[in-house]
Amino acid sequence: MPRVGLNQQTVVREAARLADEVGYQQLTLAALASRLGVALPSLYKHVRGADALTQKLSALATAELATELTNAAVGRSGGEALRAVADAYRDYACRHPGRYPATQRVPDPADPEHVVAGERAVGAIYAVLRGYGLTGEEAVDATRALRSALHGFVSLEAAGGFGLPREVDRSYHQLVAGMDLAFRSWPRARGIVDQADQP
Repeated sequence: MPRVGLNQQTVVREAARLADEVGYQQLTLAALASRLGVALPSLYKHVRGADALTQKLSALATAELATELTNAAVGRSGGEALRAVADAYRDYACRHPGRYPATQRVPDPADPEHVVAGERAVGAIYAVLRGYGLTGEEAVDATRALRSALHGFVSLEAAGGFGLPREVDRSYHQLVAGMDLAFRSWPRARGIVDQADQP
């Protein structure tokens, strides 16, 4: 018999809390079962296995991040919107060190909620980029550049990878300022890329 009140949503939310405490890579079904006070086989009534659990965790974390990015962008445009979204991104990664890595998983096409969460997260970035006049393929390239920059920084920060004697917050703000400059000159950069492709 499954524990009364235990359902998939409860299991996934507890997994998210546990991941933040012990780390994403240390999240296991056995540890989660112990946390919930149930036998390991009982979890299979709610999630099919470890991969299914991490997929559901990714859907949850991506939805949370999408909400924070969207809220940060509301009422702002251009550099102001970029800074607000970048700060929200880093803040989420710092507050949720275990579930943040799960946001990097590609949404599962078989999970509509996961797909919608991913679309909302990307949509928040696209909204910011429209303020720079970037749409279509330009927005795809710019989104990948921004994601790479922000994810690289917060991942290095989480791993303790910054040892030089300079305030990390200042370096992050400089990174975002650099992305702002890049997006402002993106059409010119695109032309350079197009010329490089010419035989």
